[in-house]
Amino acid sequence: MIGSRDEHPRSDTLLPRFLIFGLAVVLAMSTLAVRVFYLQISTGPVAQQQAAAEQTVLVPIPSARGLIVDRAGRQVVVNVPSFSVEVRPADLPYSERDAVVSRLSEMLGLSTTAINEAIDAGSGNRFDLVRVAIDVPEDVARLISEDHVELPGVQVVAEARRDYLYGSTLAELLGYTGPISADELRQLQAQGYLANDIIGQAGLEAQYEQQLRGTYGEEQVQQDASGREVQVLGTPKQPQAGDTLQLSIDLQMQEQAQKALQWGIQVAGLHKGVIMVMNPQTGEVLAMVSLPSYDDNLFAQGISEADYQKLATDADQPLLNHAIGEIYPPGSTYKLVTGSAVLADGKLGPDQTLETYGHLTLGGQRFNDWNGAGFGPLTVKGAYAQSSDTFFYQAAALVGIDRLAYWAHQYGFGTQTGIDLPGEAAGIVPSNDWKMQTFGEPIYPGETYLAGIGQGYDAVTPIELLDAYCALANGGKLLQPQVVRQILSPTGQVVQSFAPKVRWQLKVPSSVLAYMREAARQAVVIRHTGNVVDMPIYVAGKTGTAEYGTKKIGGNLPFDSWFVGFVSPSGNFAKTDSQLAILAFTYDTSNSIGNPSTELVKYFLQMHYGIKKDYRNILLIRPGAGN
Repeated sequence: MIGSRDEHPRSDTLLPRFLIFGLAVVLAMSTLAVRVFYLQISTGPVAQQQAAAEQTVLVPIPSARGLIVDRAGRQVVVNVPSFSVEVRPADLPYSERDAVVSRLSEMLGLSTTAINEAIDAGSGNRFDLVRVAIDVPEDVARLISEDHVELPGVQVVAEARRDYLYGSTLAELLGYTGPISADELRQLQAQGYLANDIIGQAGLEAQYEQQLRGTYGEEQVQQDASGREVQVLGTPKQPQAGDTLQLSIDLQMQEQAQKALQWGIQVAGLHKGVIMVMNPQTGEVLAMVSLPSYDDNLFAQGISEADYQKLATDADQPLLNHAIGEIYPPGSTYKLVTGSAVLADGKLGPDQTLETYGHLTLGGQRFNDWNGAGFGPLTVKGAYAQSSDTFFYQAAALVGIDRLAYWAHQYGFGTQTGIDLPGEAAGIVPSNDWKMQTFGEPIYPGETYLAGIGQGYDAVTPIELLDAYCALANGGKLLQPQVVRQILSPTGQVVQSFAPKVRWQLKVPSSVLAYMREAARQAVVIRHTGNVVDMPIYVAGKTGTAEYGTKKIGGNLPFDSWFVGFVSPSGNFAKTDSQLAILAFTYDTSNSIGNPSTELVKYFLQMHYGIKKDYRNILLIRPGAGN
């Protein structure tokens, strides 16, 4: 048809177009192939190295350390924000170490020696971070963090620091935390501990490390070849805070006890002492003070070597809890054992008497009574109240050293009490077997005399002695003293509650225990303990002095002083319902006429019971009174 067009294009027109398109595709694919080949050959190794260098690892997230509160829930230990400076030895070139350490020394105010020692004391793995400074001021931490070019291998880490809110008031109980040592890391690494961990090093912080530590979390982190964090990819495991310790300690009683002991030491010119308060029904320690002490915040903030050496070399041992960690001769307080032994073994009846003298002579050796004159005939109760030495020499001879040791062990002497604090010592109870094993010979008769009055080989810790008198007060249950009342979860739920734990029931007859409680009250009533009887509360107790060491100028031996006793709510000491037992110990009180321990106990009781009248007799314990 004229004017019409063919609707299908001709094949000779399309062919050139397909050829051109095909050629373009071939050229493009060839160019791409060449580029890929080039990249594989020329840059492949570099890319592979970069891929290998960047790795994904699981990094531990430290948990918040558990808190510590007193029995009323008042906080005594908390965590506060802080900065530490750490070094990764692998990232610190050896050629630059001196310059980096010198720079850190200037910025941190630490000696280069201290920093080098910290770096060298690491775990041995050069990729582990090593802490060189803790509690670094924020402005210094910022400067160090920004100066990463001049300080290769150095990192600033934000962390929590322990804050001990009452300093030395609770230091001997709470202890302190510090960097984990290489030896500790070797022992604890299998439990997940890290080279830069802070762990409990003393006191409750060490005793309850596992409960306070909590559970570490995990963070998935991308790191570069040097181990530096590139980015956080996720947190598959959140950290769980440590548990809270609720103490049996009453903070108000602790402060009263510390005030009383500080007063007694200052007025009497002494160097060290102990005061403790326990509930005889439960074994709960309500207060425990050992002086001299220290401020545990010094350790939490990073104690200097000079400050540590000052504490460590102090002759009065402020780092030692003298209430549990050192033994002393108990003196006349030990007459509780001898009196119980002679009655329980039937060697004397309650109303039978022995004649007392100014002294006894045995094997040519003179054994004096404390008053130099004797007291005439006395029953056990009367002898205990008057504290007659010649009576108890004879009583010890009647029962013999081995039976005396048996009854001493019944009261818990010679063994650890099991208190939940580290570093507890055990006292010494002499017997024939003990001396044979120790010195290769049996006990001599004169040594039996001395054992009867708590001298010679006899030695106790203050906690042992207080625990024994708690057993007397409660009717014969020897309890395990407890400082932690219960463990709470971070949300306040009870994880573990510590019920009273009876170590054993004394085999001392209940009639003998009742008799000895009355004897302890009699010692107060006849004023052998000064004017304690005048106080408007009912106290039973025993004083004691114990000689030791070498003679002073004038020929007298130095001696320590004790007071141990308990309060009756009703004044009826036939009952076993006392809620408060107390012990005080003062070291080297030779310059006093009276007993400093008695005076500071009175001061505590006045504060605790709100007694307005002051019953202390300062004149008896002032320095020089005994000269």
